[in-house]
Amino acid sequence: MKVFYDAEFDERGPQIPIKPISFAFVAEDGRELYVINEESLSNVMRSPWLSINVRPSLPIYEDQRVESGFITSWDPGHPEYENVLSLDTLVARVREFLLSIDNLELWAHLGAYDHVALLQLFGEMAQRPAGIPMFTHELQQLMDTLPGTKIPSQPEIAHHALWDARWARDVYFALAAPLPAVVLSISEPPPKKNYDWI
Repeated sequence: MKVFYDAEFDERGPQIPIKPISFAFVAEDGRELYVINEESLSNVMRSPWLSINVRPSLPIYEDQRVESGFITSWDPGHPEYENVLSLDTLVARVREFLLSIDNLELWAHLGAYDHVALLQLFGEMAQRPAGIPMFTHELQQLMDTLPGTKIPSQPEIAHHALWDARWARDVYFALAAPLPAVVLSISEPPPKKNYDWI
């Protein structure tokens, strides 16, 4: 089953591992998971790009003025606050969700870093749980293969992992509609070619 996903993360070059902020997964059958790393708040605020682009999509209090400056914190009254989890709980939920899906196929838009961020949740590559693929299908490649196909508009809420994952699902199905099923199926191996003449 196809699962479309998106990750928001902090990356600062080769010396520091990718730090997860949020992940969202949307399965073909409608199941969804949206999780936010409660330990990511300082990373979001430290990065100018993240604070401008990702911060508005997170359940964060607006700056609260105090004598020493401003305080930023998670907003327990926000409807998405229930998705703010400790990193250990986040990892457990992601593992449980993904491993509950038979024949898991991961799909993402510009998902190279997303895949690395996802696998780093579990440790080194060799610690990847069996059942979680070693690669993510790239939606942009499919888009490039089918230029001119009308795709849905980008989400109104930019850099919100759940909205982005839903958009990836919608784009996939907009692109897949005109294609023969055999082009998109990876469940059966291609017919074996006879290379005896070489």
